[in-house]
Amino acid sequence: MSNLILASQSPRRKDLLQQLQLSFTTISSDVDETVEPHLKPHEVVTELALRKAKVIAMKHSDSYVLGSDTVVALGDAILGKPQTDEEARSMLNMLSGKIHSVYTGVAILKGEEQSLFYEKTDVAFWELTPAEIEEYIASEEPFDKAGAYGIQGLGAKLVKEIKGDYYAVVGLPISKVYRALREMGYLQ
Repeated sequence: MSNLILASQSPRRKDLLQQLQLSFTTISSDVDETVEPHLKPHEVVTELALRKAKVIAMKHSDSYVLGSDTVVALGDAILGKPQTDEEARSMLNMLSGKIHSVYTGVAILKGEEQSLFYEKTDVAFWELTPAEIEEYIASEEPFDKAGAYGIQGLGAKLVKEIKGDYYAVVGLPISKVYRALREMGYLQ
């Protein structure tokens, strides 16, 4: 059987892929994540997932390479990872009491074959008080998370409801990944 390579050092993606009980290795794919400003969120995540997978697949053409990218979007405005308390506060205030979308793109490459898709999940936040926002920022959890929250951690208490794939919000729609790998012949 060919190798499976996760083109990411994300501990969340690694944990999610391990839930499928697949043998894989991880290789970081340092790519330029600059994209055209006119791209829609689903186009951004599929473009970046493909970029990440391609850079690893060029060196490992005999392996299945999985690249992924996740963004949080309020309408078409993409919210990145906050660098400061003020950026985190601003993002959390924007999301408070609203429904936003989390897009996760996936690219699986094997030689000339590819599977490229994305998952969109709508997430509703409770109306957050200033104290809740400050408490969450003090936890430091918002700072390595798109949209300034992690649904799998303390950020779960901010979430009122989700419609779609929970695992895609964490960073990898594992059910779709499993099926795509099977369709590509990785799983027999």
